[in-house]
Amino acid sequence: MYPFAFTKASDTHAALDAGRRGGRYIAGGTTLVDLMRETVERPETLVDISGLPLDEITVTERGGLRIGALVTMSEAAADRKVRTLYPVISESLELSASAQLRNMATIGGNIMQRTRCTYFRDVTADCNKREPGSGCAAVHGHNRSHAILGTSDACVATHPSDVAVAFAALEATVNLLGPDGERRIPFAGFLLRPGRAPHHEQAVRKGELITSVEIPAHPRPLKSGYLKVRDRQSYEFALTSAAIALHVRGGVIREARVAAGGVGTVPWKLPAVERHLVGERPSPALWAAAAEQAADGARPLQYNRFKIELLKRTVERQLRIVGGTK
Repeated sequence: MYPFAFTKASDTHAALDAGRRGGRYIAGGTTLVDLMRETVERPETLVDISGLPLDEITVTERGGLRIGALVTMSEAAADRKVRTLYPVISESLELSASAQLRNMATIGGNIMQRTRCTYFRDVTADCNKREPGSGCAAVHGHNRSHAILGTSDACVATHPSDVAVAFAALEATVNLLGPDGERRIPFAGFLLRPGRAPHHEQAVRKGELITSVEIPAHPRPLKSGYLKVRDRQSYEFALTSAAIALHVRGGVIREARVAAGGVGTVPWKLPAVERHLVGERPSPALWAAAAEQAADGARPLQYNRFKIELLKRTVERQLRIVGGTK
C-alpha cells in the first residue's frame, strides 16, 4: 500500500472542500481499501465521511423511497419500509457479500464500487480501466465471468453490484452534492458504459458527494424480487441475475420493470422484455416469450456464450416467481 493522508470530515462543507482539492471519499471502505492494498488504487488523500448525516431512510411525499448514501447494506435490507415497498432491494442486498461486509459497506459506496475483473485487480495485466490505453487482457483471456452486453473493444468487465440492478429496474435517481450545488442523475445515466474510455465509470464530477438514492413511487400493488445465479450459493458474484417489479391490476400487467446483472458492463435494463409484458395477462407462456428478448444485442466472448441462455432462463424463472404462476 502506498502512503496517503487521512482526514475526517466534520460536516458536509468540510467534506466537499476536501473533495474539491482531490480527496477521495471513504465510509465503509470495503472496496477502496482492498484496491489500495493491491495497489490498484493510489489515492493521495482519504476523506472519512462516515460521520455525516446521510444515514436515513425516508418515504418521499409521493410515496417513493429515499435511502441515504451512508445507510449500510444491512440496515437498508432490514428496514421495514424497504422490505414493504420494494422487496427487490432487500433481496438484492441480502444476496450480496457476507454479513460482515454488509454491516460495513454503504449504499453510496456499493454503487461506486469498481469491477471484480481479475485482470483489473492484477497490476501486471493490461487493463484500460486501470491504465487507459494499455489494452484489455480479458477480451482474449479467461472471460467466463465477463459481460455480454454493453461491451466495447476496450473493456468487457461486468459491474459487480446487486443492489444497483434493483435500482436500475426501479428507475432510481442518484442525488449528489458538489461545489456547484445539488444535482440529480437518473440511475440509467449514473454508471457509464465503457466505450473507448472505460476508466470513466460514473457520471460524478470532481468533489461531488452522493447524498442519497431515490426510488420513485410506483403504482400499487407492486410485486418485486431479485434472483441471483452464481457458481456457489454464498459469497459469490452473479453469473446472471434478474430484478423484476410487476404491477398487475384486473388480471393484466400494467407496468413492468426488469433489469439484469452479471451480464452487462453496467446493470442492464431490459426494455424489450418490459414491452412484451405490458398489456398481457400473466401466464407461463408469456414469461417464456418475454424472456426470449432478454439477451437482445448480446456479444458473447470465447468462454461466456453460455450466459445468453442462462440469462433468458434467469429472467423467465424470476418472472414466474414474481408473477405468481408456475
